[in-house]
Amino acid sequence: MNDSPRTRFTDDSAPARSVNGSARPETLAVHPPHVEITGSRPLGVPLHQGHVFAFDSADALAEGFTSPDAFLYARLGNPTVRTLEDAVARLEGGTAARSFASGMGAVNAVLLGLLGSGDHIVAQTCLYGGTYAVLSDLAARWGVDVTYVSGTDPEEVRAALRPATRLLYLETIANPTTRVADIPALAAVAAEAGIPVAVDNTFASPLLCRPLDHGADIVLHSATKYLAGHADVLGGIAVFKDRELFDRVRRHSVEQGASTDPFAAWLTLRGMQTLSLRMERQCASAAELAARLEAHPAVEAVRHPSLASHPDRAIAARLLPGGGGGVISLDLAGGREAGRAFVESVRLASLSVSLGDVKTLVMHPASTSHHQLDATALAAAGIGAGTVRLSVGIEHVEDLWTDLEQALTKAS
Repeated sequence: MNDSPRTRFTDDSAPARSVNGSARPETLAVHPPHVEITGSRPLGVPLHQGHVFAFDSADALAEGFTSPDAFLYARLGNPTVRTLEDAVARLEGGTAARSFASGMGAVNAVLLGLLGSGDHIVAQTCLYGGTYAVLSDLAARWGVDVTYVSGTDPEEVRAALRPATRLLYLETIANPTTRVADIPALAAVAAEAGIPVAVDNTFASPLLCRPLDHGADIVLHSATKYLAGHADVLGGIAVFKDRELFDRVRRHSVEQGASTDPFAAWLTLRGMQTLSLRMERQCASAAELAARLEAHPAVEAVRHPSLASHPDRAIAARLLPGGGGGVISLDLAGGREAGRAFVESVRLASLSVSLGDVKTLVMHPASTSHHQLDATALAAAGIGAGTVRLSVGIEHVEDLWTDLEQALTKAS
């Protein structure tokens, strides 16, 4: 077969170690030719699935172990994964990013990379259950002391800071209550004390808020959610304002081993191409549904940053000008039993964990995403026994309302 004029075949080994066509079939099967594209470029991001890379010299290989930019072994770095990291860093306005096998991989990498035995951290009261569990574990096993604050009062943060404080940890839009952290005000207090600020921006995505622009030093995402958006990826990422923090976290995270699979990175990059379209639709639909739910007699309370009744509406107007996100938190008048009946009665929406998917998802946080919290912690976080979390997808809003309305009738 003749080569295309725009395609050239090259061996996968260094030139001095090339395998030519005279080698035996057993050898040729192990060393297929590589295609080098010339005169054009792929429109999509190439998937580099290989986990190990070859070098031309022993010195180059040795240097690869100390260079964060080298491609040596996929746990340390991969070209497709690097593309994802650079893409999200650019979206968030950061200097560098490190991706992980899950959102909790990113959370653990940041907390374990920046905290040590006897350190102190200030954290928002209402956090994702997995993050709360990690902080509780660090407190029990490492003696890391945790002070919880509302996330809206800078003086509360100022009073909580100590000489041993090493981090302020917030969520842009809290899971699942949709409380909005006053990032600029709280970050200003932390900056005065030289304390870095980490913000989980999963619920907002970089399309609604860029925490680094508001004083944060680290931004975290569960890439599983809005970034990828199609229920086919597990991933996480942390973006850093400066290289020093990135280097500290990367140094620890490399040995923790929670690295991103290249295919997951490739799927996330593909999903991100429609992020703006999805977020626009999901924010608009969530705002419309929240307003209708608030007026429904079977609903006791609704929380979405677009509502005038939301306790952080003024903060949301400043930080989330593009919309209040796609997640709604609601309490049904009938409590836990009504909540259970509601989530089991939806037909278009799916009873499922996770959020940010193109499909609408509904769940009961107290028994799922926040099952690690006892009754006292749930109450402190603002999560009731009958609280339901609704992650709005991209379906037509009228079809969604028809489904929710019939489920509310059954739950009444």
